[in-house]
Amino acid sequence: MATGFFDGLEPVRFVGPDAKDPYGYRFYDKDRVVLGKRMEDHLRLAICYWHSFCWPGGDPFGGDTFQRKWMAAGDPMEQARLKADVAFEMFQLLDMPFFTFHDRDIAPEGATLAESNANVNAIADIFEKKMAETGVKLLWGTANLFSNRRFMSGAATNPDPEIFAYSAAQVKNAMDVTKRLGGANYVLWGGREGYETLLNTDLKRELDQLGRFLSMVVEYKHKTGFKGTILIEPKPQEPTKHQYDYDVATVFGFLKAYGLENEVKVNIEQGHAILAGHSFEHELALANALGIFGSVDMNRNDYQSGWDTDQFAMNVPELALAYYEILKGGGFTTGGTNFDSKIRRQSIDAADLIQGHIGSADAIARGLLAAAAMIEDGRLGGFVEDRYAGWSKPENAAILKGDVSLEALADRVHATDLEPQPKSGRQEYLESLVNLFV
Repeated sequence: MATGFFDGLEPVRFVGPDAKDPYGYRFYDKDRVVLGKRMEDHLRLAICYWHSFCWPGGDPFGGDTFQRKWMAAGDPMEQARLKADVAFEMFQLLDMPFFTFHDRDIAPEGATLAESNANVNAIADIFEKKMAETGVKLLWGTANLFSNRRFMSGAATNPDPEIFAYSAAQVKNAMDVTKRLGGANYVLWGGREGYETLLNTDLKRELDQLGRFLSMVVEYKHKTGFKGTILIEPKPQEPTKHQYDYDVATVFGFLKAYGLENEVKVNIEQGHAILAGHSFEHELALANALGIFGSVDMNRNDYQSGWDTDQFAMNVPELALAYYEILKGGGFTTGGTNFDSKIRRQSIDAADLIQGHIGSADAIARGLLAAAAMIEDGRLGGFVEDRYAGWSKPENAAILKGDVSLEALADRVHATDLEPQPKSGRQEYLESLVNLFV
């Protein structure tokens, strides 16, 4: 149904790089074949429910600037139904294949968990019909275990076992809804799974609680036959001083410690990677190296603020390096590119919401095209292959297989008494090479 919110805006279509129309895709051509696959199937773009339809435009120093009809005073479930209508209208306008949500994004919290779950399930009924009508799919669902006051000391890591149990019950319902809607993944984002001070924290106990909680999620996935991937989203801090899912390396160590490294993958956000002191491409490359890459939340931070500003990704060189790592790792399977991005609080028009997604989709598409061109060109990959070529010789491959001892290597060096000569890493050349494609 038409809600009136997007009046005057036409469905967004591919118009080509030379078009002047600001409401057309210049580079995101969903049917363009890149490395043997349609661009839409490479990117698997998803619109997020929370930033697009729930954020009211406030900040620590000022109130709401987005005066949306579904945010006004009134019956909360009526507002939720209107919000669902607006959301699917936008999904169709942008012609993107997926969406994502937290349970508390789509329906209001009730007086009890049973009432809250009933609200979520009622909106899920609406989603199910709209998804069948439009063909829009669910990339992932998740539970909000951080906003309510009860979670101020964490959810799975809370010192109160009753809150642990409440969190488990809420996740069960969110997983059930995700499965019912055909979600390709289920994400656990531990917004407050960490600590603010060690003075009141038993760190080992909290890690054990988190490990058991995640194990129960995995057990329930298999019990119910959910075919999607379980994902953890690394985040270093904000709002807590330190979070247990700090970065990809920390998450992998946690998964190994609790025997979950073959059950859970990561959903990597660009902004979180930067807050952790890494580049986005580092986190992607490491996840692929460790075999836990799953999906991405696509946004960027303002590098002057040092905060998670969740801006739309518009930096093509950064995106080219990110999708280069994604493509090198084989691309997405169940994961995709989720727009975990919000328009600025001064961008108050419905058209701004559409424009943010258009501009970022085009930047992402350009990044994908540049990454594909780098792979097809082969010089970057060839340089790396040549740099490590010595390890393919049988006597060197045997070292990594465990067939050579420390003493044997010492004897090998002393037998020739040759001084190894270093070779240039040619960083400036490689950076210049990347610039040819972006």
